[in-house]
Amino acid sequence: MKGIILAGGSGSRLHPVTRALSKQLMPIYDKPMIYYPLAVQMLAGIREILVISTPHDLPLFKRLLGSGVDFGVQLDYAEQAHPNGLAEAFIIGREFVGADSVCLVLGDNVFHGHGLAKLLQKEVDHLNGATLFGYQVKDPQRYGVAVFDSAGALSAVEEKPAQPKSSLAITGLYMYDNEVVDVAARMQPSARGELEITEVNNHYIRRNKAKLIDLGRGMAWLDTGTHDSLMEAAQFVQVLENRTGVQIACLEEIAWRMGYIDDVQLLASADKLGKSTYGEYVKALALAAAKETT
Repeated sequence: MKGIILAGGSGSRLHPVTRALSKQLMPIYDKPMIYYPLAVQMLAGIREILVISTPHDLPLFKRLLGSGVDFGVQLDYAEQAHPNGLAEAFIIGREFVGADSVCLVLGDNVFHGHGLAKLLQKEVDHLNGATLFGYQVKDPQRYGVAVFDSAGALSAVEEKPAQPKSSLAITGLYMYDNEVVDVAARMQPSARGELEITEVNNHYIRRNKAKLIDLGRGMAWLDTGTHDSLMEAAQFVQVLENRTGVQIACLEEIAWRMGYIDDVQLLASADKLGKSTYGEYVKALALAAAKETT
């Protein structure tokens, strides 16, 4: 499975902050926002990942993440000149995806919870069509919302309905088989001029090829598209990290624990990070690993 992170858009809900800087480069507490969706891809076992962003912002992502070698992954980059909808990611990334299945994660989404890696890896291994991930919210009218039939089966996804038929929002994490690149290529823009991911999802639902995973109370999903939600996400990460002493979405640690990089590479990464608290955390991991092997 290949991975795509969509980190484009204008970030208009975060103006004036995002008039000069991509929102996915803004910090969520102690690391850039894009680290969180990249962590999801890596935890799923995906090592070939395409980052899609605007022509203006793409050089900054390349400067931040490089080739991915520090994280034991291969990162490629592609431009989305205009925000033409989430489904355009599969048109832009068609050559990158090739004949593989694909996991799309939106660049402003944060996922965290015990067992997340095992859940993601299981869904990668057992993908049959499309796998969507739902989360209970108090304001479902802001999201694409799951609709269920009388038997409790997923029957549709409604985009930002005025009167939602459930409170289960479809998160910005999607897995699809290779057919998705053809589905996206055949789509027509919606009334708002975008290629809608909801239409992609409904295509799979109509063919009984869509599976919905309710992330439940054991997981956290945060959409950081507004000033308040961005602050809430930063506070969430701060509280958990300070309480447990464990970093959320530390890419070097994930790469090391997944076996993507070894102890020597981990220490080299720590040296590059300097004396930040993030860098000191990675260095402590590397020194502890070195002590265990002596």
